[in-house]
Amino acid sequence: MPQRDAILEWEGREYDHNPKDSDWYWALGIIAVAGAIAAALFSNYLLALLILFAAVALALHAAQQPPLHRFRLVEHGVMIGNDLHAFERMVSFSVLEDIEGTLPPMISVKTENWLSPHLIIPLEGVDADIIYDYFLQHVVEDEHRHTFTDLVAAWLGF
Repeated sequence: MPQRDAILEWEGREYDHNPKDSDWYWALGIIAVAGAIAAALFSNYLLALLILFAAVALALHAAQQPPLHRFRLVEHGVMIGNDLHAFERMVSFSVLEDIEGTLPPMISVKTENWLSPHLIIPLEGVDADIIYDYFLQHVVEDEHRHTFTDLVAAWLGF
């Protein structure tokens, strides 16, 4: 069993919560109902239900505050809560910094895990240089670009 003594510990949220106003929810509802009606007109009732369920799930997700995660840098990887993400299963990493300096730095990690192939770990309240140096000893550094999913999530206000 790997050693689980923490080298560094900190807490953070995956993303900043941007409260949505009522107009955002109205727009989501109008788009969802229009999509469901269009699918029903083409006799694709399963798609119509899927659109409505997806809109409800998106609205519920938008209303929630993101959970506070506990991160621990350990000898063999990074623990997020009680889950160990081992260095040996990481493909590459990159430190993402806000040019304007208003947001804390984050570390982007690509892994071999098919359930969580891309991890974003906020580095708020911890020395990012120590984490960078430790990752550099164990994982290859590579440039990470925003994925299409990241861009859509940012456009939707997540």
